[in-house]
Amino acid sequence: MANTAPAISALCHQVAALPWRREADGSLSVLLITSRTNGKWMLPKGWPMKGLSEAESARQEALEEAGVEGVVDAQAIGSYRYSKLFSDGTSTPGQAVIFPLAVTRERKGWKEKGQRQRCWMSPHEAAEAAHEPDLARFLANLAAGRVILPEAHRAQAIAL
Repeated sequence: MANTAPAISALCHQVAALPWRREADGSLSVLLITSRTNGKWMLPKGWPMKGLSEAESARQEALEEAGVEGVVDAQAIGSYRYSKLFSDGTSTPGQAVIFPLAVTRERKGWKEKGQRQRCWMSPHEAAEAAHEPDLARFLANLAAGRVILPEAHRAQAIAL
């Protein structure tokens, strides 16, 4: 008997940084950036880089796409699914693994400054602004305290 179940396409795998900081009043802020193609709000993300761990790759994406530096945790705190759009107009399902990045420096100039906007928001505001529904759910869980950020100085954190 032939298997009639539809084939499930493999997800493309990317890494994302969740840039965050504590405000003077102790509240949490997260940094979202706009996509280069459609201007919709998202996290800095990209492909894992040869010679770098996934966490280090996420940190590098945050520097290139958002102009922020900091301490990235080696342990992912979640993931989200999205539709990866390629420059030729095709798309495929994707999943981005999220690494928290405690921001220590915000650059005035960075590689993709002319192509993107960046904005600090509360997790609740970020959940409302995020383009991808699964990312919005992750951010809503962060806002509700169901996702806990690690201490920036944990032993497994990767320092700059």
